[in-house]
Amino acid sequence: MPTVLHLLSQQPLLTGSGVTLDAIVRAADGRRWEQHAVVGVPAGADPRIGELNPEHVHALEFGTADHPLVLPGMSDVMPYPSTVFSTMDDAAWTDYRERWRGHLETVIRATRPDVIHTNHVWCMSSIVKDVAPDTPLITHCHATGLRQMELCPNRADEVRTGIGRSDRFVVLHGGHRESLVEKLDVDPARVEVVGAGYRDEVFSGAGAATRGSTIAYVGKISAAKGVRELAVAFGRVLESIPDAHLHVAGSGAGPEADELRACLSEYGDAVELHGHVAPEQLASILRECAVCVLPSFYEGLPLVLVEAAASGCRLVATALPGVVEQIAPVLGDSMRLVPMPEMDGPDTPIAAALPAFTDRLAKELMASLRDDIAPVDEGSLRAFQWGAVFERIERVWRELIEAKS
Repeated sequence: MPTVLHLLSQQPLLTGSGVTLDAIVRAADGRRWEQHAVVGVPAGADPRIGELNPEHVHALEFGTADHPLVLPGMSDVMPYPSTVFSTMDDAAWTDYRERWRGHLETVIRATRPDVIHTNHVWCMSSIVKDVAPDTPLITHCHATGLRQMELCPNRADEVRTGIGRSDRFVVLHGGHRESLVEKLDVDPARVEVVGAGYRDEVFSGAGAATRGSTIAYVGKISAAKGVRELAVAFGRVLESIPDAHLHVAGSGAGPEADELRACLSEYGDAVELHGHVAPEQLASILRECAVCVLPSFYEGLPLVLVEAAASGCRLVATALPGVVEQIAPVLGDSMRLVPMPEMDGPDTPIAAALPAFTDRLAKELMASLRDDIAPVDEGSLRAFQWGAVFERIERVWRELIEAKS
């Protein structure tokens, strides 16, 4: 039975890449794979992944007495306290890299994987070949690593050199493929588009409640996700549709998240802040909602839109590349797209462009609430189910193992 070692430098389940890791582990169960995982976690956090044996989860803790650095996050605002990579000085960066190097050496020596699947085109992934030069390595690009290269140009060359040694790359959509090829100068033949998936055994429209004028937002509480503009737009929705209700499922840490929660709370009982929720609870919330909105300024391939569509929601989302390329063609009239504002960075819009963006967001939300469109047939979403996505990933694992044997 071949062994795969999964790597993620963040806490599992709380971000898109963490959900992806959990889903891949679940999909690989019963497919004759021995699985181990390395993850980064805040001190005392639960590193659980799928149904993986806890002895097979090798967590590296941050924020301890011996190692006080707070766990860095691939996004500058995480659902838990985190260090922002662009604020790390040379000493902190070196310490971070060396801690991962030592941990990876220990785990790889103990597990002897046949293939390694690492997440994020960034720091930890860039040192894997230093400690396991002969083990096939697949790097899963979620776009945030490419973003960090822009935010941390003083680290980018070091990361590019390390990451470029990966044997294969898997990406969420064609736009990521083009960006990866350009930024890392790798052969396009080494990059496979695998998409992203949803758990169809959890997300379904079966048993949905009467939906009314209900909206769901699912994601981190951060400015880069467009939450401030959503708060303003929802206020305008309430002026026209007084019984509208907004469910917010997601968490965030720090002053920015506190400010955004305060903005949302100004609408009293019309907004319900759920915090971070488990997939089963999220599915229940989505089955109550008529519309799911994602006003984000930067995403890879946002799974929540597919989860919401499978749960019977209509969609309103910014016209992000992954959404336009892969999701919108499947969802058709049930999705309304809001053009992106002019940007002043990878996830920062120009301030002068935000009033017009907020106006468009409010308009599309009201139109979607008033739409009378049948939910998307779940059969049309089959390519987005994790079983199908995992088959594409597993094929890359097996190709590399066979090439080495």
